[in-house]
Amino acid sequence: QLQLRESGGGSVQSGTSLRLSCKVLGDIKSTKWVAWFRQAPGKGREGLAALQTSDGSPTYRRTLEGRFTISEDKGTVYFQMTDLKPEDTAIYYCAAVFTGGRLFTVAKYDIWGQGTQVNVSS
Repeated sequence: QLQLRESGGGSVQSGTSLRLSCKVLGDIKSTKWVAWFRQAPGKGREGLAALQTSDGSPTYRRTLEGRFTISEDKGTVYFQMTDLKPEDTAIYYCAAVFTGGRLFTVAKYDIWGQGTQVNVSS
């Protein structure tokens, strides 16, 4: 069965950058989308960006400020975050779905990674 392994989280200061990685263990082309979500303390899980695995095309949540970039290389999906702010503090998850539909609906995703913690201090 497909598995996802996130890495790259850590504790950083405001204004710095981090790149998160999501290694897809299995055939990434068997999925339709791989997405990044985050869950801040006391809040629900929200979708940030998704990558269509057939052609690598990205889709971003409309409310994002343009500081984040999703990409894929050799079966690893990356999430580049720049100009980090304290409100970016959260657990970041990658998730995969095998069928289409609404991209940032948590319940539709079939496979989830274990999450990686990002802490941003001011």
